[in-house]
Amino acid sequence: MHDTLIHVLPDSVMAALLGALPSPGHWVLMSAALVIAYVIFGIAGFGTALVASPVLAYAMPVAQIVPMLALLDFGAASGNVMRNARAADMAELRRLVPAIIGGSLVGGALLLTLKPDILLRALGWFVCGYAIFSLAGPKAKSRLSQAWAIPFGALGGLFGAMFGSGGFLFAIYLTSRLERVEAMRITQSTLIGMSTLVRAMLFLIAGVYANVSMLATAASLVPAMIAGMWLGKRITLRLSRQQFVRVVNVVVFVAGVALLLRT
Repeated sequence: MHDTLIHVLPDSVMAALLGALPSPGHWVLMSAALVIAYVIFGIAGFGTALVASPVLAYAMPVAQIVPMLALLDFGAASGNVMRNARAADMAELRRLVPAIIGGSLVGGALLLTLKPDILLRALGWFVCGYAIFSLAGPKAKSRLSQAWAIPFGALGGLFGAMFGSGGFLFAIYLTSRLERVEAMRITQSTLIGMSTLVRAMLFLIAGVYANVSMLATAASLVPAMIAGMWLGKRITLRLSRQQFVRVVNVVVFVAGVALLLRT
């Protein structure tokens, strides 16, 4: 009897895990989307939810996309920070992180109580307008005041918790404050790591991560995340500050368009 259980249990567990994974066709589609999304993430430090979500929606339940990407984004951001932690701007982090945590908690609460279509549409128009001005408008020499850390951090945390896409707000602030590309990239990754950690903890408390299928899918997509991050890092190393800021503003514009299309 005991021998039978020893032989049967591993096979049952293996069958359950295999059954939780997406089909091969869906896995290839999702992996391709995530490689592209994490190339963008590796360059700009955000954008995975905006780039990958429309494709992932064809292969998995929409309600699982943001929680799964929160896990992958946290892994990607943590890897960046651990390798290059000294490049982060600690003064900006001290200003932004408390606002991000507060915004994330508010966003998590609003997610459960509101239908924020109007707010999302307004944010989309603002983001598109800012990106167009940054790409085509006059290049001002002055920087944003550090006081802007509070609204940008809070709104980034709020929209990250609600829609999985608040990183572009951190990018708007940081590209107007920091001069070095590596400092912008690593500071952005640190902020994304903090934001996604808070978001993942909210999902954990809500019981979202009890879904074995979603966890198995996330684990199977880690190689796509790593490949995209590697490619994005190689591209970033070849960019000047001006080119880097231009790429970030293009991604910000696409993010704004994606928000408008989502509404």
